[in-house]
Amino acid sequence: MIKVGSMQLWVHDQDEALRFYTEKVGFEVRHDVTLGDMGDFRWLTVGTPGENFELVLMAIPGEPVMDPQTADEVRKLMAKGFAGTLFLSTDDCRASFKELSGRGVEFNEEPHDTPYGVDAGFRDPSGNSVRLTQPNF
Repeated sequence: MIKVGSMQLWVHDQDEALRFYTEKVGFEVRHDVTLGDMGDFRWLTVGTPGENFELVLMAIPGEPVMDPQTADEVRKLMAKGFAGTLFLSTDDCRASFKELSGRGVEFNEEPHDTPYGVDAGFRDPSGNSVRLTQPNF
């Protein structure tokens, strides 16, 4: 059986992203390992309590992995909120909105009804788009 184990988001600052996703969104740290033999590459993952899925908070790499022009293009997409979207689901979008707002998450879209349920949106400190959805199916 094939299942999704993790997904990656580019982040500008791994420590800032770690604080945001753990302290404000409520995720827990899964892995935080620095690999010295790989140029101090940091493998940093977080996840929601009780689930096996991991979100990889990946620093934008330099050469030889990514050339400077590509890194700049990724940063520009992130600034616009178009480097990927993380979709979170909840049983009660409006209650989760209040909870996350109370922890300092700044929403750019308050909960609203849609054909697929109740939906809200915010961005992480790196500009990544995050949707909070209460599906009605």
